[in-house]
Amino acid sequence: MDDLKTTVETLSPEDVREFTYFIQRQKKKKVRKDYELFKLLLQKKRWKPQELMAQLYPEGESTVAYYALRKRLMQHLTDFIMLKRTTEDPTASSTVMGLLSLARYLFDAQAERLAWNMLRKAEKTAEQNEQYELLNTVYNLQIEKAGSAYSDDLDLIIQKRNENKAIADEDERANIASSIIQKRLEQARVDGRYLQFESTIQEVLSAYGLQNAISRRPSLLYKLMQIARSAVLARKDFYTFEPYIIEQYLAAANANGFSRANQYYKVHLLYMIAHVLYRNRKFQQSNHYLAQLQNALQNEAKSYYGAFYTKCIFLKSANDAFMRSLPEAIQALENLLQKKSNPLAPREFLTARLGLSFLYFAQGSFQKSNNTLLFINKSDKWCEKVMGKEWVLKKKLGELILQYEIGNPDVALEQIKLVKKNYQHLLEQPFYSNASGFLQLLEHLFLQPDVASRKIFLQQVEDLLQFKPTEQEDLPSMSYYAWLKSKMVNKSYYEVLLELAGS
Repeated sequence: MDDLKTTVETLSPEDVREFTYFIQRQKKKKVRKDYELFKLLLQKKRWKPQELMAQLYPEGESTVAYYALRKRLMQHLTDFIMLKRTTEDPTASSTVMGLLSLARYLFDAQAERLAWNMLRKAEKTAEQNEQYELLNTVYNLQIEKAGSAYSDDLDLIIQKRNENKAIADEDERANIASSIIQKRLEQARVDGRYLQFESTIQEVLSAYGLQNAISRRPSLLYKLMQIARSAVLARKDFYTFEPYIIEQYLAAANANGFSRANQYYKVHLLYMIAHVLYRNRKFQQSNHYLAQLQNALQNEAKSYYGAFYTKCIFLKSANDAFMRSLPEAIQALENLLQKKSNPLAPREFLTARLGLSFLYFAQGSFQKSNNTLLFINKSDKWCEKVMGKEWVLKKKLGELILQYEIGNPDVALEQIKLVKKNYQHLLEQPFYSNASGFLQLLEHLFLQPDVASRKIFLQQVEDLLQFKPTEQEDLPSMSYYAWLKSKMVNKSYYEVLLELAGS
């Protein structure tokens, strides 16, 4: 495996454009072989070293020059990624590290007054942004340079260092506890056991003396909720997660609130709550927390507006669709996709396309729905790489239902065969038993459209699909079943969907 090519492939299309300018920032040479190598590595082809050398050095192989070139390109990539991460760092840790590096340089250059100014600035920035481990490094350097005529009082520095060390140690324990919680929840998910995330979290926090830290440390609360949410998303266990995350968020908000340094964690937690409420079909409450999120993004959390812009549109559009505001939901996604400036990232583009296709389908505009999916114009393999197999499976299910609705039952039947073949491994897993059963029911329906109203088909539905209690049923799964039921009761898909979602 070529590590350099792997690194190049991590870059987004926007990163590639930015790196192109970055690598040519020093235009000393008209021909840059490091840039030529970069362009070759961007290609899908897996080049062998000898092939790359032949492309770069047609006059004759130069092994030494080739490996020196690779080293130079990797250094450019390292510099570019470091600079980009420094610019985008929401925690200010890069700023503190930069100030520390500058202070050390100034001390070596005998510019002690300026060096101490940089150290004080680093201390203030680290303290404001709760970068306790870095703050500990700042204090240790201050103690080391306390002999300077420009230094602060040594006793005061040591006192601040000792107080901060206790908090930094708490951070270390929190990191250990978080990893243990993550491992236990992942094992429970793999074993198919009930997650019990609340009791698991409390047990581990107690073992590491962190019971009270979760309400006064938003960073720890965010990390733990992120871990629990990952396990919940994998198991679709939103029903039990909802009251827990809301309780923890309100406890933190009431205890100490969210300081300016903690806005990053606040907006992420608000989004998690809004999303879990949507998945639990509490659309009005979801919009309530979404409004709080948007308010924060327009005020104290302005710097995170870009990161949440599309997420807010997607979630608001989904909520509105289930609150009988389908035209408004459609308009929001149409506007997003038609926006010329700031093109959507691949993940956002796919989410918007599938979402808009679903809304057109709910409206009864089947041809529009189908065209929206066709406009993706990417292979399933490419979509899998961006979104994962489950997302592509959902897309395929939507496509074959669409083919049936626009009058192509034979095409729909052929697609069912392909889905069964290409996703056999996924469909054989117990977690996807309903998807497998759904495909069988679709096959029966497509072969005999009039079977939907018969009792024998109802019995097949009961035999092949396993339902959770109504309030716990997963919303996307319900959306697919709603189409099947609409055929059984001879009503519009949208009305049946709203009835089921409102149950």
